[in-house]
Amino acid sequence: MITHLEVGGIAPSFVTSDYEGNAIRLSDYKGKKVILYFYPRDSTPGCTAQACNLRDNYTDLQAQGFEVLGVSPDTALKHEKFIKKNALPFPLLMDTDLALHKAYGVWGEKKFMGRIYDGTHRTTFIIDEEGIIQEVIKRVKTKTHTTQILEALKNSVG
Repeated sequence: MITHLEVGGIAPSFVTSDYEGNAIRLSDYKGKKVILYFYPRDSTPGCTAQACNLRDNYTDLQAQGFEVLGVSPDTALKHEKFIKKNALPFPLLMDTDLALHKAYGVWGEKKFMGRIYDGTHRTTFIIDEEGIIQEVIKRVKTKTHTTQILEALKNSVG
């Protein structure tokens, strides 16, 4: 399944937690722009490249009014290690029950090297200050993701 959510639609609300157990709600970010990115697993090469690209550009993203939230099905301990190892300045959200993945339509059948399995479809949602989806990026470029986000926004405005 690739997401059923579309640009102009309302982003599904959620309540989950970060690795420290702090409650995180989409409504906490009302009035801010949110980059909500779903990725398969902590500490894998592509996921590390994506997280580090967002980390390296985090100050610039914040200057443009963005908050970054990462989501994977990993445990609190894996998130903690990933954040500390890579000095990530933004929260990674817990979704071990896949409720958030399913609400955003990013969990489903995948194929890799002839094997079929269920997993996370790497997808980024850009949500505006009112909770409306501005962009959905389905073909994420992990090493240049920030540029990809900014280009998508520039193209959607123009």
